[in-house]
Amino acid sequence: MKKELIVQRDPKSPISEIFRTLRTNIQFMTTSKELKTMVVTSTLPGEGKSWVSANLAIIFAQAGKRVILVDADMRKGRLYHLFNVPPKPGLSNYLSGVDAFDNNKNNILDYIRETEIDNLFFIPSGNVPPNPSELLVSDKASEMVKQLKKMSDIVIFDGTPSLLVTDAIILSRFVDSTIIVTSCNETKIENLDKVKKGIENVGGKIAGVVLNKVPMTAKSYENAYYYGSKVGRMTNVESKKGSSIKNLIENEENNSNIEQKNYENRNNVQRKVDNRNNDRRYENKNNVGKRYDNQNTKENRNDNRYDNRSNSDGKYENNNNNRIHDNYVPMEKTQELLDQINSYLNDENKK
Repeated sequence: MKKELIVQRDPKSPISEIFRTLRTNIQFMTTSKELKTMVVTSTLPGEGKSWVSANLAIIFAQAGKRVILVDADMRKGRLYHLFNVPPKPGLSNYLSGVDAFDNNKNNILDYIRETEIDNLFFIPSGNVPPNPSELLVSDKASEMVKQLKKMSDIVIFDGTPSLLVTDAIILSRFVDSTIIVTSCNETKIENLDKVKKGIENVGGKIAGVVLNKVPMTAKSYENAYYYGSKVGRMTNVESKKGSSIKNLIENEENNSNIEQKNYENRNNVQRKVDNRNNDRRYENKNNVGKRYDNQNTKENRNDNRYDNRSNSDGKYENNNNNRIHDNYVPMEKTQELLDQINSYLNDENKK
C-alpha cells in the first residue's frame, strides 16, 4: 500500500478525518438529486488533484459504497501507480476502440480493475492518445458515464489540470458536479476564477473547492483530532512522559481538591461581603434611632420653654391683680369724701 493512500494506511489520522468531512459534505450537498458522478480537477499540475481523488474514493468505499475511480488524465495518468494496477488497456482504449491486446473489447466492464480495497474498482488511463479531448467529446464518453453510474454508487473521475487542457471541463458536462483542488499559497485567484468560469460556461456544476497543502505545526497536528491527541494516545498505560493510570487518578483528585478549595474561598468571600452589608445596615438603623431621639429631645425642650412662658404669664397676671387690689378704695369712704367736698362747696357759696 502506497504512502499516499493515507486514509487506508492511517484511518485515525487527522487527514483521514478531513476526508470524512469532505465525504459528508458531498453526500448532503444536494437534497433533491443524489450526487453519484463527479470530476476532480485543478488549475495547474502539482496541486494534489490525484491524491485527493484517490483518498476520496477510498473514504467512500470504507463507508460501504461501491466506488469506481476513473483515471481520466489520458495524457499523464499516474493513479495506476498508487493501486499497483497495469496502466494499459484503459479509458483511452475503450473510447477510441483501439486495444493493442484485444480488439474485441467493446464493453466497459472489460476495463474495470479490482483493487486491494473492498468496494473500490479502478479504470486506468490507458495508452496516451493523440486526441484526448476529441475522445471525451464523443457520444461514447457520455454513454460510458451513464453505464458506470448504473453499475456503482459513486463514480469519481480524476481529470486533467483545467488551466492547461480542456479534458476535465468537457467531462464536467456529463457528471453531477465538479471539485476543484487548489494549493495553499500557490494557486492564484485569477487562475481559479478562469477555471470556474470555464466549467460554468459549458454547463458544468461546481460542488466546491478543496484547499490542499495547508501548513500545520506539530502541536496543532497532534491536537487537531481526538485520535491524534494526547487523550487518544493513552491506549498504552504510560505515555512518552511516563504518565500512568495512577497519575491520571491523582491528577483528577488534585483537580477535585482545587475545585473544592475554590468553592470554599468563594463562600468565604461571600460571607465577608454579607457580614459587611449587615454591619452597615445595623449602623444605619442606629443612626436613624439617634436622629429620632434627638428630635424628641428638641420637642421636649420646646415644650418646657412653652411651660415656662405660661408660668411667667401667670405670675404677671397675679402681680397686676395684686396691684389693683392694693389700690382698691371701699365705697363708704368714697361717699364720705364726696359729702365732705359738697359741704365745703356749699359753705363757700354762702359766703
